[in-house]
Amino acid sequence: MTLFTGAGVAIVTPFQDGNVDFPALGRLIDWQISQEIDAIVVCGTTGEASTLNDKEHIETVQYAVEKVNGRVPVIAGAGSNDTAHAIYMSEELEALGVDGLLLVTPYYNKCTQKGLIQHYTKIADSVNIPTILYSVAGRTGVNISPSTVFELAKHPNIVGIKEASGNISQVVEIAKCISDDFALYSGNDDMIVPLLSVGGLGVISTVANVIPKDTHTMVMKYLSGDMKEAARLQLEMKHLIDAVFVEVNPIPIKAALHMMGKIELEYRLPLCPPEEKSMEIIRKELAEYGLI
Repeated sequence: MTLFTGAGVAIVTPFQDGNVDFPALGRLIDWQISQEIDAIVVCGTTGEASTLNDKEHIETVQYAVEKVNGRVPVIAGAGSNDTAHAIYMSEELEALGVDGLLLVTPYYNKCTQKGLIQHYTKIADSVNIPTILYSVAGRTGVNISPSTVFELAKHPNIVGIKEASGNISQVVEIAKCISDDFALYSGNDDMIVPLLSVGGLGVISTVANVIPKDTHTMVMKYLSGDMKEAARLQLEMKHLIDAVFVEVNPIPIKAALHMMGKIELEYRLPLCPPEEKSMEIIRKELAEYGLI
């Protein structure tokens, strides 16, 4: 049931004149696959899913599934702070042929760990495809504790976690309590190699939007035993990673893609273009990395 090993890109959703720019999304998908990305993760945080209405969300996922056409796994964001809505979206996206679902913790209403177990169990019960938990307390206010991961990992449709707490001690504790067939993915681009060192299978990455091949290579080098080269790549991309998080994600990564000539510089409010100082930082790091 493992969805992928390596680097999955949390792909942006390009916009033009207020609408999803499907031609640009298609070009991004083709480029990502040509650069050896291992999975396409669509309509997640980086894809500005919170500002897509249900129709747009479903159409964007459908387009991605059709464009990818089986070349790599497609994983779709279906999380919500309303369990019933998450079930609805999960069922709709499963029907489109996605390979798996990414389920962020409920935000704003902030449930307990008991509530998390019930929430995720009900969603996983409603579908017949693999689901990945997504723990990112910095955005949602809710952390998935290691003991909760242990309980949820017993469900046959819950096959992994994107761990974005930034807390390496928590990552180690999760790694200690899960079985070998439960996938641990980094949700922090600056902690990919540390997470791999405790048994992780890869990353669901923001920076892979601009350096898919290097992100893929770093993970595969580590998993094939070339830990020194993996560490070198992790350190080499550190300043670029810092630049694409100089403001809240996905503001900088979309600016970076715009500078690379791949998308329009367009967001959905309340997100807006970066400050000029941030633009200078992004431009400098892209140039130093050889991307522009």
